[in-house]
Amino acid sequence: MTRHPDLRPAARDVRGLLERVADRQLDAPTPCPDYTVAQLIGHIAGFCAGFRDAARKDFGPTTDSDPGAFVPEPPADWRDLLPVLLGEMSDAWCGAQAWEGETVAGGVTLPAAAAGRFALNELLVHGWDLARATGQDYGPAEPGLRAAITLLSDVRAASGDAADGSGPFGRPVPVPAAAPPLDRLLGLTGRDPAWSPPR
Repeated sequence: MTRHPDLRPAARDVRGLLERVADRQLDAPTPCPDYTVAQLIGHIAGFCAGFRDAARKDFGPTTDSDPGAFVPEPPADWRDLLPVLLGEMSDAWCGAQAWEGETVAGGVTLPAAAAGRFALNELLVHGWDLARATGQDYGPAEPGLRAAITLLSDVRAASGDAADGSGPFGRPVPVPAAAPPLDRLLGLTGRDPAWSPPR
């Protein structure tokens, strides 16, 4: 039997980070060049709803839209809404049926087992984006990191984009093989683990 990753620890990490975001930080830059902190929060809200519904096989606007096709803005009630969405998304992936068959996420039909791992990757990587942009500590659990590293390594190997950066994650950033798992994951997504906000 395949053991599927638990998204709940990563969702709790992101919830804790969001609770400590100050209003004055909403216009700050993030490691995502196109997003401010506010827009990153909007993106988190969008992918939480999308991957929640992908787990439930509840297809519609949340699963059919490409999250990279527009710059999101946060919902007006994001401080109340995001904890609910994070809980709903992570809980939706607790059931074995969520990982079975195919589903749709971001307008793409794919195996549900891959979609669940992409959802985990979104939580882990955007959690780091949020933490780094707002000056918070961040230490996600290693089992989730290893599952995401395996996923992204497989995606890069299958797409052949390791050299030219033509795949969905851009050009990878070289990271030592002995680096911590979080740094290795960030490098696979094209992020520099040493990124910090401009002074």
